[in-house]
Amino acid sequence: MRKVKTDSGATAVQVMHKRGRRVLGIEHIGSARTDAELALLESIAHERLHAGQEQLPLESGGTSAAVPATGMGATVAGTASLVLWQALERVYADLGFDALGEAFKQLVLARIIEPTSKADTVRVLEELGVPSRTRETFMRCLSRVVERGYREQVAVACYAHAAPTGRCRRCCTT
Repeated sequence: MRKVKTDSGATAVQVMHKRGRRVLGIEHIGSARTDAELALLESIAHERLHAGQEQLPLESGGTSAAVPATGMGATVAGTASLVLWQALERVYADLGFDALGEAFKQLVLARIIEPTSKADTVRVLEELGVPSRTRETFMRCLSRVVERGYREQVAVACYAHAAPTGRCRRCCTT
């Protein structure tokens, strides 16, 4: 949603539909001359932006049915994506990569979840709710990657996982 001053002095409220940086279309909601009209048009634009979306009832003792999104209500202070983290840990272990150490595992899995800088890994892990190593630990870990031959260890573990058929033993049965 955006607000634009018009030549006549009114404020136009528009909903812009974009994909990436490309504008796919602009829907004009209306023009307002007073704060009350502007608030009404912003409310209409908000409803159009969130049409069909519902929000979970976070009130204790509330009904189990979802309620329409209004932009008001509870604020999420934090979340833990432990189901995602645990699933990735299982795959990591099944592939035989656990021998490479906990810091390396956290670096790899965090960058699968959110491809970002190595230094930003601590933030990603904190947002997931996973106890994180320090930034310094991650940097020291990376300095050992070449020294300890992690590339070769990963290749050997992948081959062992797929051998002798050349296919994944776990999911490829044919």
